Amino acid sequence: MLNLSRRGVLVSAAMAAAFGLPNPMALIADAHAETPVEPTIGFYKYKVGSIEATAVYDGIWRKPHDPAFIKNATVDQTKAALATAGLTTDFMPIPLTVLVLKIGDKYIMIDAGSGVGQWQANATHLPANMQAAGIDRRKISTILISHFHPDHVWGLMEKGTNAAVFPEAELVVNSVEYRFWTEQGVLERLPEGRRQAGKRIADIFPTWKNWRLVESGVEVAPGIQILEAFGHTPGHSVFLVTSGRDQLMVSNDTMYVPALLAPHPEWQGSYDQDGPMAVTARHQIIDRVIADRMMICGAHFPFPGIGTFVKDGNAYAFAPVEI
Repeated sequence: MLNLSRRGVLVSAAMAAAFGLPNPMALIADAHAETPVEPTIGFYKYKVGSIEATAVYDGIWRKPHDPAFIKNATVDQTKAALATAGLTTDFMPIPLTVLVLKIGDKYIMIDAGSGVGQWQANATHLPANMQAAGIDRRKISTILISHFHPDHVWGLMEKGTNAAVFPEAELVVNSVEYRFWTEQGVLERLPEGRRQAGKRIADIFPTWKNWRLVESGVEVAPGIQILEAFGHTPGHSVFLVTSGRDQLMVSNDTMYVPALLAPHPEWQGSYDQDGPMAVTARHQIIDRVIADRMMICGAHFPFPGIGTFVKDGNAYAFAPVEI
């Protein structure tokens, strides 16, 4: 069983009822309750039916506060949301977590991390933590890609040479996402700050022959369905993992920082290419998670990146697992 944490989330009585908890979970506002910036462990294993899931810690982006980070909120508002969730307000803490699923004797990884310091200097822990978790990177047969932002795909390429890190693995991505980033003229449509990353993708990814482009709704691996959650990027996708009666929604960047977007799902991030569409997708995915009472994980949730949501009026409340 997963243990839900009491730390860092305001939870109404609705959460207790929804998950059969004996008492409502309450906000711990004491300064000593602040969630540590980085975890003390590098991986965390749990089960989804017969599937073994391993959350692997890559690092954390200590993002300086930026008034442009959330388009429709101020820095003071984002700091207040972090404080309510028991997180540091010294900077915007954005953890980076990669999920590896073992289905039978096959290893399936969802996204590839940020490339051992290629995107953030202190996000270098993925290879060592995978090894510590007993995962041989050479045995990963499939990598499911949610979208082509650097913190999710730079781990596919070696620093400097751009050589494929997983040349034998099948790379699966929504066809909408792949075509947007690789079609002619994409660089002219990107904001100036994203063109360098866009050029790297457009130059390298089409040279690889191990891509499998898929449409939304198909089964991409045994028990794993790809679902569209467009808006964050044109083809941003989530993955629904099902084994027996258990389900896990791998939400990637749909609700990327729950401390901000659970109580304020209408907030639009500067990295959302289509903010209103991203907000619509956020509601659709989180409402489905709640209706089906399933667990959910996200690439930037507090490590190990898994927890539950319930409705809290017109917004949501998130409870992470306790480790």
